[in-house]
Amino acid sequence: MTHTLASSYDPKQFETRLYQEWESSGVFQPRGEGEPYSILLPPPNVTGTLHMGHAFQHTLMDALIRYHRMRGYDTLWQMGTDHAGIATEMVVSRNLAAEGAGETRDSLGRDGFIAKVWEWKQQSGDTIEKQMRRIGASGDWSRSVFTMDPMAANAVIEAFVRLYEDGLIYRGQRLVNWDPVLKTAISDLEVVNEEEDGFLWSISYPLTDGSGELTVATTRPETMLGDVAVMVHPQDERYTHLIGRTVTLPLTGREIPVIADDYVDREFGTGVVKVTPAHDFNDYAVGQRHNLELINIFTPTAAVNENAPEKYRGLDRYEARKVVLVDLEAEGRLVETKPHKLQVPRGDRTGQVIEPYLTDQWFVKMDGLAARGLELVEKGDVKFVPANWINTYRHWMENIQDWCISRQLWWGHRIPAWYDDDGKIYVGRTEEEVRAKQGLGSNVTLSQDSDVLETWFSSQLWPFSTMGWPDEQAMAERGFDRYVPSSVLVTGFDIIFFWVARMIMATDQFTGRVPFRDVYVTGLIRDSHGQKMSKSKGNVLDPLDLIDGISLDDLVAKRTGGLMQPKMAEKIEKATRKEFPDGIPAFGADALRFTIAALATHGRDIKFDLGRAEGYKNFCNKLWNATRFVLMNTEGANFIGVPDPKTDAERWILSRLAKVAAEAEQHFAGYRFDLLSQALYEFAWNEFCDWFVELAKPALQGEDAIAANSTRHTLLFVLERLLSLLHPLIPFVTEELWQQVAPKLGVSEKTIMLRPYPQASDFAGQDYAAAEGDVEWLKAMVTSLRKIRSELNVAPSKTVPLLVADCSASDRERVARFDSQLRFLTRLDGITVLDDASAAPASATALVGELKLFVPLEGLVDLGAERARLEKELKRVEGEIAKCHNKLASETFVANAPPAVVEQERKRLADWNLQREALAEQRAKLA
Repeated sequence: MTHTLASSYDPKQFETRLYQEWESSGVFQPRGEGEPYSILLPPPNVTGTLHMGHAFQHTLMDALIRYHRMRGYDTLWQMGTDHAGIATEMVVSRNLAAEGAGETRDSLGRDGFIAKVWEWKQQSGDTIEKQMRRIGASGDWSRSVFTMDPMAANAVIEAFVRLYEDGLIYRGQRLVNWDPVLKTAISDLEVVNEEEDGFLWSISYPLTDGSGELTVATTRPETMLGDVAVMVHPQDERYTHLIGRTVTLPLTGREIPVIADDYVDREFGTGVVKVTPAHDFNDYAVGQRHNLELINIFTPTAAVNENAPEKYRGLDRYEARKVVLVDLEAEGRLVETKPHKLQVPRGDRTGQVIEPYLTDQWFVKMDGLAARGLELVEKGDVKFVPANWINTYRHWMENIQDWCISRQLWWGHRIPAWYDDDGKIYVGRTEEEVRAKQGLGSNVTLSQDSDVLETWFSSQLWPFSTMGWPDEQAMAERGFDRYVPSSVLVTGFDIIFFWVARMIMATDQFTGRVPFRDVYVTGLIRDSHGQKMSKSKGNVLDPLDLIDGISLDDLVAKRTGGLMQPKMAEKIEKATRKEFPDGIPAFGADALRFTIAALATHGRDIKFDLGRAEGYKNFCNKLWNATRFVLMNTEGANFIGVPDPKTDAERWILSRLAKVAAEAEQHFAGYRFDLLSQALYEFAWNEFCDWFVELAKPALQGEDAIAANSTRHTLLFVLERLLSLLHPLIPFVTEELWQQVAPKLGVSEKTIMLRPYPQASDFAGQDYAAAEGDVEWLKAMVTSLRKIRSELNVAPSKTVPLLVADCSASDRERVARFDSQLRFLTRLDGITVLDDASAAPASATALVGELKLFVPLEGLVDLGAERARLEKELKRVEGEIAKCHNKLASETFVANAPPAVVEQERKRLADWNLQREALAEQRAKLA
């Protein structure tokens, strides 16, 4: 795997190559040794492509897997894809239409259409898995499961039959979300509620006895054809005398009762509400309480059916609305029409308005399952991170409704139920089993239910259907006992109920286990302005475009392609060209991954800023250049084990390495990827690449051969450990660099993925705290002196003298000990210790603690310009002193701020005063 390190960082040159080498080596597969650590991949739709939400979650899962693999755990990242019933049917149907051969879903028939779906799956269905590889997902692809695979399909049938036999599945007529284009029930998750402009129509319903009328308000006047009551609040004094009487429903002549229910809001409209149980979820609940008739007035395509007056039959729902309004106005029953904002439910696949629709469906009884699912979380068998998400989980579980699990589709797991000619239902694993159990001969005709199960039904079984359940031999082969429960589920908050809760309930019901120990709930990726990414907004970012780059024209085409409204496309194109005038450059997978980790706070929403990706590409480049420096300075060197440091700089960096390793362990345990990336960035960029590389140079170029050799060892050792620390977050660049560094340290592993992850315990017994203090002093000296040189514009080649005064004993010792390093790093021609600071000539000054530094100005600068600089600096320092005084003079601040904060402010004031004194003294010398 070893390659010569290129002179410049270019991720395109090695990322794909490295991934292919990793996968072919089998390193992604579990070893079967060590403590098990497993993660379930939330199965993406087989129709899908990688989007930013996927990239976000997959990066964090991969970081956890790589980290635990390096910690010696037996890691399994269970991969797979979901068959995505509705989405897949739509894709294949569109493909058929595009082929232009005249074939459609209906013309092919069920078997022919399903054959086309499988054909499409074989050709294009693994797109998203290929894209996942591009971001470095180190899952076990050899175990990947598709929810329609025989093993997973067998689990679905078994689960359905067992639930039915336990009395937990039933078939009944209830109200569901209905998409009139797809002609199927859909889940709440597939319904998008959007605020839209509409109207509120007020309609008068005459009392049957002719004594008056009641006025109702509705946003859907066509549904009045299915009204079965009008409703008032039981304590509304305006209407209590009418409760129990009847009104005549306009346009139909039907007599319907006036009922009372607490659901009515007396303050809204007239306080009178129409009740249409077959076309409104709230009305359905009212109808159940009052035993009202259910009148469905729509066909599956949302046209008016035979339950309405003949005049309206066959009309589309919106055409029927127009006719109903005209007829109401003609009868003098349309009281008022006014604009109204309303929440419109639309199907996320078709964009069509969803109808609450009364139909026969299969349901799971949820109350008992939910009580058990809540108990498991409340007692800590499953833990949410962040912990506050348990409140959302609890709310959903305590307000659960029976679950509609059937869909009127062809692609999916067909419901294992058969009907005889009399409509009697038989449930079994196969038709042969049904006939054998029920004693049905060949003379009895059976037809299988044409519906399929919704995809969430099979997804709830994911923790154990991927492990071979219910086949005991398959379970043993795939490690059911070893990997269930899994260690953590990484998922979004939007599917806590739809998927997380159902997995908890199902896994407990069928296996007696919990599916996972932790649920790490991520936020939602938004654009840099906090807007949700969507095609209609034109702000979608494709993670592969960030990795490999995309031209402006291609980006515009991608964002506007398929948009039906020219004005929208024009607006999106204009905004895109303004935001990305040069397109999107290639950042590489590592820079994208590090950006994601840095943004992974425990907040609900996460703003993705492209500028961060550029910054982290620079970070990868910094690592690359630092590695080149180390390699150039260690040619021919070979070391074994932990270095025995000879210099304070080595002791300091080893101490900092131990501390950052401890921080990394803490942040991984707490799923704080943001704090992890921050700690590693600071150590890598500031402490290793900047300071230690600088502090190593005096030893490397000095005459002490022992110190030089020790420094080479430490450079290599710390770099190798740093690359290992960073590997879970940025796997590609760390592997490429590690391959060059590792041979010099005699390590046995062939890949960084199998190197032990650095831990604080690795450095037990190495107490270099004193060196930390010494080197922090040295860094402050170097920084101060370089600042003086910069401000005075002293040429890099010119050496300058340094005078120091007000030295403590430790300062004197450090000045002597670090004399050669200070000379080398700040280009000094000598260091003189003054007994009295007043003896210093006109100089540029600085303070390190209480130690005063003087760089004589004679021959270096224009004294007039230096006086002006000192005046400016004095004003700045006096401004800071004033701020401190104001804070400390505030009784509110002193009384309410934490004592540590108040003390810190007092220390800042003392430090600023010392600086003012030094500057004033220097100004006096120049007067």
